Amino acid sequence: MNIKSLFKRLFIKEIDTLDPMKKYLIVGLGNIGAEYENTRHNIGFKILDYLANDFDVSFLSNKLGDTTSFRFKGRTFILLKPSTYMNLSGKAVKYWMTKEKISIDNLLIVTDDLNIDFGTIRFKAKGSDGGHNGLKDIQEKLNTATYSRFRFGVGANYSKGKQVDFVLSKWNKEEESILIEKLLIAAKSILSFGTAGLRHTMNDFNGK
Repeated sequence: MNIKSLFKRLFIKEIDTLDPMKKYLIVGLGNIGAEYENTRHNIGFKILDYLANDFDVSFLSNKLGDTTSFRFKGRTFILLKPSTYMNLSGKAVKYWMTKEKISIDNLLIVTDDLNIDFGTIRFKAKGSDGGHNGLKDIQEKLNTATYSRFRFGVGANYSKGKQVDFVLSKWNKEEESILIEKLLIAAKSILSFGTAGLRHTMNDFNGK
């Protein structure tokens, strides 16, 4: 690492230490392993991959998940893809919140939602887990349901009793073509969450 890079790294670290309110933990929910890649349940991973690629940063394997970070408009965005599998996501979230000294106000969970039309975005400040095992574990580990979540609609185009098969199956070709535009909107909404706040983001992006 050259002196310029080292100085930049130390400078950013110092700023984040002095002003922790400008640090945000963005958690994309999903399952690790090749069999789960590009499945509906892994949309959280997919959105974070898109955002990381947009800022030309790469994920590294760390404790309880893959992480990376970037700065945008004076804010530090820490991206986390838990490696605990969906049902134990809360363990990774709690660990990284503690490690990075992230306020719960600066936490955003990105997840799939069967109850929302495919491709539709919905930000919420709190709520139930809605039957989502990842959210359920997060709420149990954090002991609160009051945290921001970004639900990405995957639709409910499945027959009775096939819910699990549906969320664990891959996107079809028509959905993949639509996702190209939706991922861009999703990335913009996450940046808005960190720079403009939840309320403004809800007004600008919910329903898109």
